[in-house]
Amino acid sequence: IIAMAAVFSEVASAVGAAAFGGANQQGGQPGEQPQPGESIFKSSNHPTALMFHLGFKTAALVVYILGGLISSSFVFSFVIVTLLLAFDFWTVKNVTGRLLVGLRWWNEVNEDGTNEWRFESREDTSRIADIDSRVFWLTLWVTPLIWTLFMVSTLLSFNWGWLLCTVVANVLSAANLYGYVRCSRAAKDKVGSLATSVAAGMFTQGLSSRFG
Repeated sequence: IIAMAAVFSEVASAVGAAAFGGANQQGGQPGEQPQPGESIFKSSNHPTALMFHLGFKTAALVVYILGGLISSSFVFSFVIVTLLLAFDFWTVKNVTGRLLVGLRWWNEVNEDGTNEWRFESREDTSRIADIDSRVFWLTLWVTPLIWTLFMVSTLLSFNWGWLLCTVVANVLSAANLYGYVRCSRAAKDKVGSLATSVAAGMFTQGLSSRFG
């Protein structure tokens, strides 16, 4: 599983570099790419978090695909995959998002029963490595697509047991994707509002000094 996580990470790095290479994201090592033969974990500012970010996803896929070889019991394989999916959801939502991209989201239920989305974003992004950000966002988008393909496959083959598993996987991965996309947009709006406020303050100060 660890070996497959490493392969997954190398593919994510390569595809991420091709997809987002033109964007010079701010990070601890801006624009730096792993050297040939160098693991992306060496270029990461949080290699342990990155390992778990990729590890739970990879492990869930491995057990799902090779479940019949691991155990003859469908229930056992189903429970293991579901647990790995739950671990991945919690880890991405509460740990790796905060460490790898400086974002965190959660949903609160108010006293009147309504839901309210909450977002946190790190003001100092100097410790966000470019490779961490690329791998995080790439896997966040790719994971729901992979599980959607498996869901369609189980639906066409009338495999209702594994269909339920793929639905759970899609719900959890899509929830994190939706939450972090909204969180990222909120962070950008926050930065934009701050820049506007600073510019307005400087303009007002300039007028005051000129005509005061």
